[in-house]
Amino acid sequence: MINKALTHPESIVVVGASNDINKPGGKVLKNLIDGGFSGKLYVMNPKETSIQGIISYADNKSMPKADLAIIAIAARFVPDLVDALIAYNNTRAFIILSAGFSEESAEGKILEERIVQSINNVNGALIGPNCVGILTPQHHSIFTKPIPKLDPKGCDFISGSGATACFIMEAGIPNGLRFSNVFSVGNSAQMGVEEILQYMDESFDAKKDSTVKLLYIENIDKPAKLLKHARSLISKGCRIAAIKAGGSEAGSRAASSHTGALASSDTAVEALFRKAGIVRCHSREELITVAGIFMHPELKGKRIAIITHAGGPAVMLTDALSNNGLEVPAIKGNAAENLKEQLFAGSSVNNPIDFLATGTAGQLGKIITACDQDFDHIDAMIVIFGTPGLFEIFDVYEVLDRKMKEITKPLFPVLPSTLTAAKEVEFFLNKGHVNFPDEVNLGRTLAKVYQTPKPSEDLLDNVEIDHIAIRKVINDSSDGYLNPENVSQLLDAAGITRAGEAVVNCPEDALNAAEKLGYPLVMKVVGPVHKSDVGGVVLNIDSPEKVTAEFNRMKQIPETTAILMQPMLKGTELFAGATREDKFGHLVFFGLGGIFIEVLKDVASGLIPISEKEAVNMIQSIKSYPILKGIRGQEGVNEEALQQIIIHLSALLQAAPEIAEMDINPLLGNSSQVVAVDARIRIKK
Repeated sequence: MINKALTHPESIVVVGASNDINKPGGKVLKNLIDGGFSGKLYVMNPKETSIQGIISYADNKSMPKADLAIIAIAARFVPDLVDALIAYNNTRAFIILSAGFSEESAEGKILEERIVQSINNVNGALIGPNCVGILTPQHHSIFTKPIPKLDPKGCDFISGSGATACFIMEAGIPNGLRFSNVFSVGNSAQMGVEEILQYMDESFDAKKDSTVKLLYIENIDKPAKLLKHARSLISKGCRIAAIKAGGSEAGSRAASSHTGALASSDTAVEALFRKAGIVRCHSREELITVAGIFMHPELKGKRIAIITHAGGPAVMLTDALSNNGLEVPAIKGNAAENLKEQLFAGSSVNNPIDFLATGTAGQLGKIITACDQDFDHIDAMIVIFGTPGLFEIFDVYEVLDRKMKEITKPLFPVLPSTLTAAKEVEFFLNKGHVNFPDEVNLGRTLAKVYQTPKPSEDLLDNVEIDHIAIRKVINDSSDGYLNPENVSQLLDAAGITRAGEAVVNCPEDALNAAEKLGYPLVMKVVGPVHKSDVGGVVLNIDSPEKVTAEFNRMKQIPETTAILMQPMLKGTELFAGATREDKFGHLVFFGLGGIFIEVLKDVASGLIPISEKEAVNMIQSIKSYPILKGIRGQEGVNEEALQQIIIHLSALLQAAPEIAEMDINPLLGNSSQVVAVDARIRIKK
């Protein structure tokens, strides 16, 4: 795991170094030299006596102690070399640039496992193999470009892909994005993104360390660790954005329940990031934009003032903000009129504030001051200012820089003239700012950042369920779908309100049950998965004759083992369910029920345990939420009761992790109650 030999080595050896800086071993040595590594630097290459001015040793036995080894030789030679460096040179940290390990073949995986075992035996640290290295203020142990000037308040960046890390830096640096530490973990043989994030959390110093963390992840191997340390860092004042690639190939899989069909590994990632408070991105451009937003004060409200001298971009930005849940409110009143008097005739302050192509730097300053001090219903500003190239605009960007340092509200600059006004933009960026050259991308991304929830708190000790009863049902059951009686016992033990019911196997029992439950009734077959498709659900049964007739008909349906009888209830059909995802644990789903779960797929998901706040967010996040509130005179749904269903479902899953899939469909909700009408539970121990 991460140790001082990796983070602050006093000596480094580059094995496989070369005078050819077009090779990884040659380039990493040059970067170490150019980066001003202050410790002792060694080279190991039996074919050379000196490489780039550094004495080259023929083998490790003739070489002094080395805290950190950077290795760029053929994979087959690496395990023996690692053992030798550990034994003779007291090396306790390794960055293996070489490829040809688990990413390539089974034989390579064996080599990789041997290396990890050797390093673990001495509590050593390993980055890679198959990585581009790491870039820190202490040492530039990386063989690629770009090599940005590191800034302690820039971004910490952890990437599972070396090439992607380079591409993201290449795109971000021209916009003014700065970096503090860059870790490329490659195959993550010993340490992956999760372990680096853990180190950043456990060693975090608010006065010295970056508060912006960027992640590029291709595989989440330890979701619980990622969740724990992301939440911890955010609680310390950090902000985190991540790309998780590779989710689409999993897709929605065939399953025997609605929840199983809805679930995928990517759904679990979404739920994990939401729970952790991580802003999920889906492209390099989006990650860079989020990082730039993180470099500004946090947006506390959703009301944005657009300040511009160009109408078109302001219109597009207004659409991007409005269509994604942020607001561009009108600016009116005496303060607005006072501001307008200080601008050229024809200017508009309604919002967008358009002070025309002839607007001056001084006018821009007055507008920013007014938005900051005079307009209480404005939470942040976006300034769009480019140039047609008729004159230089250094004075505008000078004012923008000064005002950004004076005001209390966030201000996001959109400087689109990155070619025509390249000198001026560079002048602005050199003052420590970030540019957002595309206003629509900024608008959409700003909304995403604002709408990403804060990390949830798992405060569920007050959820009352009958653990003993739940465990008895689970322990006494075999793998597969539980019978209706056991399903009812689990729902009751979990405190999930359900409709009265009876399971019958003969006409006489059906008639007795009908008399107890009361008419009208619902009759359903027990056994077939999709009851409606086989005529296995009948509503509004209102007489003994219909009970007998439907019982006899339903018993003829293939796979039917019994008949379930329930009273007819009225309300909005809802759905709740759960599925167990490998490594992540249980996901809870919620949405409209009945056929809508299949047709609309308008569902929210959450990773257990689900807190009350998360339950509220799940309910309110579905597109169909207005239906739950009650529209066009229709009765709404008791949201508090619905929240309790979701919370108690989460508690049931914690008590019974053997539940593999579960559907409660439908839940019937009205203004007074929410009742489980039908449920299926499959367990797999």
